[in-house]
Amino acid sequence: MSAGPTPHVTPDQWEFKIDDGTNVLRRWDWKSFRELPSETVTVDLHCVTRWSKLGTTWEGVSLDTLFGGLNTDASHVMAHSYGDYSTNLPLNDLRNKQAWIAFRFDGKDLAPEHGGPARLLVPHLYLWKSAKWVRRLTLMHQDKPGFWEIRGYHIYGDPWREQRYSGE
Repeated sequence: MSAGPTPHVTPDQWEFKIDDGTNVLRRWDWKSFRELPSETVTVDLHCVTRWSKLGTTWEGVSLDTLFGGLNTDASHVMAHSYGDYSTNLPLNDLRNKQAWIAFRFDGKDLAPEHGGPARLLVPHLYLWKSAKWVRRLTLMHQDKPGFWEIRGYHIYGDPWREQRYSGE
């Protein structure tokens, strides 16, 4: 499921950045990103529409690797995607082997309709927090809502607390 049309970004067009809202702090093109150490993880996914898929296998680069050595006092991140989608996350939810920039699913390159060539994967939160077609993470000093959060989805999205919509 997607909020709009599927962006078709080829690996030679893809770029990923971490910024602070003003300055680019880190930047990778596809080649330099793929040279980073990757890992394979098996995780359960939970969608706000009340389905779960257990035991999914992904390959990607841990956000611990991407944030490695980066000193910040930011508390939150806004994930931005090709196609103008965004979602907010606490920075702590992206650390300690909790999140990846994934580029393979079930041993195959990630298809465009599933966020390829790369998507954010944050399996302990509802799937809308795992932004497809990710292109940038912006560090923030306070939380602010992204695309679905502005439209009434929960600001955090914990599936175990059934935090689907604002006020839950």
